[in-house]
Amino acid sequence: MTAKPPSAADTARHRQLVEEIKGHNRAYYLDDAPTISDADYDALMAQLRALEAEYPDLETPDSPTQGVGAAPEGTGFRKVRHRVAMLSLGNAFSHDEVAEFVDKVRRFLGLDDETPVRLTAEPKIDGLSASLRYEGGRFVLGATRGDGSTGEDITANLRTLDDVPALLRGAPEVFEVRGEVYMKKSAFLALNERQAAAGDKTFANPRNAAAGSLRQLDSSITAARPLHFFAYAWGEVSEAESDGPDSQWGWLARLQDLGFAVNPLARTCDSLGELAEFYDDIAAQRGSLDYDIDGIVFKVDRLDWQRRLGFVSRAPRWAIAQKFPAEQAETVLEGIDIQVGRTGSLTPVARLAPVNVGGVMVANATLHNEDEVARKDVRVGDTVVVQRAGDVIPQIVRAIVGRRPADAKAYVFPETCPICGSPAPRVDGEVVRRCTGGFACKAQVVERLKHFVGRNAFDIEGLGGKHIEAFWADGLVTAPADIFFLKDRRDEIEAREGWAAQSVDNLTANIEARRTIDLDRFIFALGIRQVGQATARLLAKTYGAYGAWRVAMDAAQDRDGDAYAELVNVDGIGPSVADDLLCFLADKGNRKLVDDLAEAVNIADFAAPQDDSPFAGKTVVFTGTLEKMTRNEAKARAEALGAKVAGSVSKKTDLVIAGPGAGSKGKKAADLGLTVVDEDGWLALLAEAGD
Repeated sequence: MTAKPPSAADTARHRQLVEEIKGHNRAYYLDDAPTISDADYDALMAQLRALEAEYPDLETPDSPTQGVGAAPEGTGFRKVRHRVAMLSLGNAFSHDEVAEFVDKVRRFLGLDDETPVRLTAEPKIDGLSASLRYEGGRFVLGATRGDGSTGEDITANLRTLDDVPALLRGAPEVFEVRGEVYMKKSAFLALNERQAAAGDKTFANPRNAAAGSLRQLDSSITAARPLHFFAYAWGEVSEAESDGPDSQWGWLARLQDLGFAVNPLARTCDSLGELAEFYDDIAAQRGSLDYDIDGIVFKVDRLDWQRRLGFVSRAPRWAIAQKFPAEQAETVLEGIDIQVGRTGSLTPVARLAPVNVGGVMVANATLHNEDEVARKDVRVGDTVVVQRAGDVIPQIVRAIVGRRPADAKAYVFPETCPICGSPAPRVDGEVVRRCTGGFACKAQVVERLKHFVGRNAFDIEGLGGKHIEAFWADGLVTAPADIFFLKDRRDEIEAREGWAAQSVDNLTANIEARRTIDLDRFIFALGIRQVGQATARLLAKTYGAYGAWRVAMDAAQDRDGDAYAELVNVDGIGPSVADDLLCFLADKGNRKLVDDLAEAVNIADFAAPQDDSPFAGKTVVFTGTLEKMTRNEAKARAEALGAKVAGSVSKKTDLVIAGPGAGSKGKKAADLGLTVVDEDGWLALLAEAGD
């Protein structure tokens, strides 16, 4: 049965959610200036997931679920590449959502309702994730999670923790242990007392204290701080899978046998009732525990099932975190400011009389958008209820109308940009207003330039947000290509306060080092709406080279042509993403920006993964019913081998896997003379490929 197509309003809402969440990711992970609480972020993610579940055509790789954390920049620590990625977790907020998670596991694996699905359950520690690498039994490297792919080398600091063994006996030759560094509540209070007595900085909460203590360049400071480590997972392990435990619970026992502390409250659960009982029990104990927790992590216990379930870009399919409710407090709304985002979105932010919420002093809260301000009817002068979940800026839950001042007036949302004065219309079907100033708007051009030099784009070290703002204000950088000509203006830069010959040399060297860039990073750096890392990589993988991509995008401007059909046929693109991409490239100013940049840099062709795979670069289409694996599992295995999965058959399709009921796709494949195999043939090809 074909899913119903989304309406224009649904498409617009999806686009707005993707953009809004991406903006919050950037604010939290890159700018260290979050504007939304964990609870509200999770609520937005839930809306996005629900919308994509109802309208699969809206699903795109350009999703907030693609990113984990943020890469370290200019911290003084050496960067470390994780051999096995350190991913995040999906969230649930009710027992029903945990039950749905279990149902999804069943559907993905093709299990019947009678087959038990055992899960391990552990309290979710509110600390700092770390990876410990042992070689020959010796601790040789410790790193933060960072962005999941690259972290910071904090080996010397981790060596100071009593919970981190220097030597393991009986461990594999290579053994990575994953876990959480935390500070006990009692130790946190004592530390703050000592800090205050010495006239030093105090910490807002135990998590901040743990993170600040662990990320000290002087390891003697870390050694003086009361830090602990709970182990809960593993990364790279050199031994064969058959030689290790076959369950998550077995691995926890092994970690404990090797000398690591694991959470003593962890247990296994064999039913939904046991999962709910464990959650409720730990929630009741939460206040009495001597360490902060913000939820419960549930993981599929069988490792062979974990391997089959695999991962989405951001998180494993076999694990989920059920979060605890947010904490609340009352304060006064002193004002409403409008922030302008990189794509011109106007976001209202509440200025609050500072209040302690869950152990953290907060003074700002998100109001999301114009509709939310009107729906909640919050007014300057109101006493409001705010809540937070996690170490981020909270949200306003409601105004206490009975305590409203007599002269409080309803807030009128601006119709012009507060930065540049350009009109800020509200597009039909969207909930946000957008400044139309584009690169003429300081808020947009500066944020676009910051995005351009950011970690997943050109990643130019030493050219941070403050430098971008200053260079733009003085006309040194007005467009991305200008960055690559700063070497011609070194005298002007060297004359600036805080700059000297050596620092200018370092900057120009760093810029030159990034003059050659991969195609996917180039596309991502352009800051096109709905084109995040995953979508940029998908485009680069599909078209291979910059020239081919530009030619294809020019041709795709004809919405009735083959090039447009090929673009929207890419699994994960679709009409919504395609329209944003093509509209960006249709703009004369944007085309000049891209052309100037392409002349200033060297764009490397996309290097497909798994070059030795017979599927690398091939276009594969699944049709009909698969009986030995689910469609999601089949797609994931094909993509893991470097294949491109398309949604429909065309002359560019290399392989069609046709199950019973293949219908029109099977017929079209036969008419085009394409290679068609059944599911058994597909499994045989996978076996030949070593999957």
